Amino acid sequence: MSRTPGFNGDYDDGSPEKPVLITEAALSLEDQHRARVRKYLTLMSFRIPAMILAALAYAAFANPWLSVGILALSVPLPWVAVLIANDRPPRSKDEPSRWDGRGDETTALEGPQPRVIDG
Repeated sequence: MSRTPGFNGDYDDGSPEKPVLITEAALSLEDQHRARVRKYLTLMSFRIPAMILAALAYAAFANPWLSVGILALSVPLPWVAVLIANDRPPRSKDEPSRWDGRGDETTALEGPQPRVIDG
């Protein structure tokens, strides 16, 4: 049986150096963590330049309100960076939804049955 080119037209797909991906596995936890750290560091790298920019704006324009405005914009950056970095990867369209809405009209636990005493 002869080898046929893969999707890219390359006959070397499937070699030990370039294995063929046969699963739809998600990124490894290590890769996800690396991507989250990169997002966090990218967002936090804007904080120090914002403080320097505020000092330069005050020196250039002698307007404290402009400097305070730039500093005020940099205050929520750590909070936003943590929220974005801790977010999970986006859900793929093929990933099933775990909640289908069935059973909304009933309660989760049934209440106790009333006792009837014949007397």
